[in-house]
Amino acid sequence: MSLTSVVTLSPASETVAALVGARLSLSALHQLGGTLGGYSFVKVVVDREQAKIHFLNHARHSFHAIYIGEEILGVPEERVRAEIDSYNETFYHAPDRRFLLGILSLHPQLLSLETVEVDTMPAELIREFHAFVTQYVDPALPLVFKPANQRQERLVREIPASELPRVFAHELFSAAPFVALNPGTATGRLRAFRTEAEYRAATLDWTDIIVMDRVPDDIPRLSGIVNARHTTPLSHTNVLATGWQIPNAVQLGALAEIERRGLDGKWVEYTVDARGFALREIGEPADAAPPSWYAQRVTLEQPEADHSPIVNLARLRGADRHRYGTKAANLGELHHVLAAGSERLLGFYRVPRPPRDNLLPYLARLLDVPADADLGAAARRLLDEHVRVPRGIALPFSLQRRFLESSPRIQQAIGKLKMALELDAREIEPLCVELQGLIRSARMPGALAGEIDSALVSQLAGVRAFVVRSSSNAEDLAGFSAAGIYESLNHVTTAERIFASVKEVWASLVSMRSVRLRQQAGISLDECYMGVVIQEQVAADFGGVLVTTNPMNRADFRTVYVNVSPRVTDVVDGSALPMQYLYSTVEGGGRTVSLGDAPADLDSRGHDQLQRLAIAGRLLQGHFSPDYTFDSPVDVEWLADGDHLHLVQLRPYSA
Repeated sequence: MSLTSVVTLSPASETVAALVGARLSLSALHQLGGTLGGYSFVKVVVDREQAKIHFLNHARHSFHAIYIGEEILGVPEERVRAEIDSYNETFYHAPDRRFLLGILSLHPQLLSLETVEVDTMPAELIREFHAFVTQYVDPALPLVFKPANQRQERLVREIPASELPRVFAHELFSAAPFVALNPGTATGRLRAFRTEAEYRAATLDWTDIIVMDRVPDDIPRLSGIVNARHTTPLSHTNVLATGWQIPNAVQLGALAEIERRGLDGKWVEYTVDARGFALREIGEPADAAPPSWYAQRVTLEQPEADHSPIVNLARLRGADRHRYGTKAANLGELHHVLAAGSERLLGFYRVPRPPRDNLLPYLARLLDVPADADLGAAARRLLDEHVRVPRGIALPFSLQRRFLESSPRIQQAIGKLKMALELDAREIEPLCVELQGLIRSARMPGALAGEIDSALVSQLAGVRAFVVRSSSNAEDLAGFSAAGIYESLNHVTTAERIFASVKEVWASLVSMRSVRLRQQAGISLDECYMGVVIQEQVAADFGGVLVTTNPMNRADFRTVYVNVSPRVTDVVDGSALPMQYLYSTVEGGGRTVSLGDAPADLDSRGHDQLQRLAIAGRLLQGHFSPDYTFDSPVDVEWLADGDHLHLVQLRPYSA
C-alpha cells in the first residue's frame, strides 16, 4: 500500500488538487474542505486498484466525478460532464467498482464518514471503506460510519457495532449546535425571552430580533429569529420567516451566550449562513430605516363577493379563488388533476439540467416503467392508485358578506376598525377583539344555516367528523403565506358545532394578528374576504407536511423535505417536534434527518409511503407552477393510511 504525499498545504490554497496517500490532519481538513451547517468537511476518494486515498480540495473540486476524471483517469472535465450518468452508474452502483466515494465531516468528539445518498454500496464495501479511511485520519478522534440513506441504515444495523462504529443522521441532528433555517443578515434590537410568559408580556415591533427556546407561532412581523432549541424548518413560524426573508436559525446555548455578552436589549447585526450564526453588537441607529419588506406591497386579485353557491370542492378550479379563496380553489384543482390528469405533471422532469437533456429517465425509474413508456400515463397511475383528496364543500365569500351584513352591530364595528386602521390608532386591538366577539356570538341567519345544512346533507351525508378550514383571498399566496394566522378546527360533528366553527373561521379574518400582518403587507381590510372549506375528517396512521424543496439547501433541486407526526396538527403548530426526512425525487431514496419527539423511526412500509408522497409532490409542483421553469416549490399538508395519501392542503412555498 503506497503512502505518497504529493502536496504541501498552504492556507486557503486553491492550487492544490488534493492530499493523496497521506494522513489527514485536522488542520489539513480545514484547509482542503468546505463548511456546511457549521461543520467542516472534506471529500474522499479511495482508489481500490491503487490502494490509495485522495482527500479533495473543495475549492477546486466540488464533484468527486470531475476529480476522478481529471486527476486519476486523465479524462477532461467536458467529457466527464457529457457522460456523467455513465460515470455515476460506475461510481455509485457497480458491484466491482474501482473507487469508493464519500465525505468526511468533523463533529464535536468524532469524525463521520458517509457516502453520497444515492450510493448502493453493499455491507462488505461499507466495511472496507471505513477500515481503509481509518488508517489515514487523526487517531485522536474516532471515525464512525454515517449511513447516507435508509437502505444503508438497515444494512448498518445488521453489522455489529464492534465491527463498524456508526452514528445515524438523526443522532447528529438532535445534538447539532447550529442549524441554518433561513439564511440572511438583519439589524435590530435583540430581545431574549426565557419563558413564554416573558414573551407574552412584551411589546414587539418589526425592529426586534427575538431569541427563545422555541419561538411561538403567533409572532408578529420581526427582523430575525433565533431558536435556542431544535425545531423544524416546516413549522408555521419558520414558514413565515422564510416568506418574510428574515434570518432564522437554531443555535443551542444562544440564551446563555447572549447573557454572557450582555446583548439582551442591544442593537445587533445578525447573520445566518452555511458556516454558522453570528451576532455583532452595533450602535443604535438614530433613525432605523424601514425594512425591505415595507416597500413590497402585496396586491390581491379583485375578489367577487356577489352571490355564489355553496359547491362541492370537486367542482372548483384554480381560477375560482376570487370567489372561494385560494385554499378551496387549490383543493378543487387537485380534484381535477386526479380525475383528468394534466400535461403539466411532467414539467419539472422536462427541464434541461446540463449535461442532462432532462430528468425523464430518472422519473421512469421512479415510476418503475421502461424509459420509452408513456410517462404521463404512468404519473397519472401513481396519483390514481395512491393519492386522494378528502370530500368537502366550499362556502363562498358571498356567504360571509351576507352574514356580516345581517348584523348592524357587526357593520358598525367594522366601520370603527377601518377608521382606526386608516388613522393607525391605538384602539385597533380592542376593536379587533370586540368585532371577533360579535361575529362569534351573532346568530347565524336561518337562510344561511339552511344553505350550509342542505349542502352537507346532499354532498357529505354519512360523514361522522369534519374539519372546518379557512380559505381567504389573503392567504396561501406567493408573497403572503399567512401560515397559521387563520383558524382551522378539527373533530367538528354536529350541525350546531359546524355553524359555530364557520363563524370562528370568519372571525379569524379580523384577529389582531391577522389584521396587523396584512396591514404591514399593504393589504387593506376592504380587500379581504373569507371563504370556508368543510371537509370529511380522514382517519390516518400518520400525517405531516411536505415541501418540494430542501429548505436548508435551496440549491438542491433533487430532494424534498418531509415532516411526519401521528397528528398533523403537531407538525404545524409546534406543539411537538416531528420526525423529519429528506427524499430524492431524482435518484430516489430517503434519509431520516430527525426522529423529533418520536420514540422510533417509521417502518419500511411507512418509508415507502413517504417516497411515493415525494414523487407525487414533485409531479403536482409541475401542475401548480406559475411559470415554465417549474421550479416553484409547493407546501402540502397530508395524511396517510395503509393504502393512500390524503392531501388536505396545497399552497406555494416561499423559497
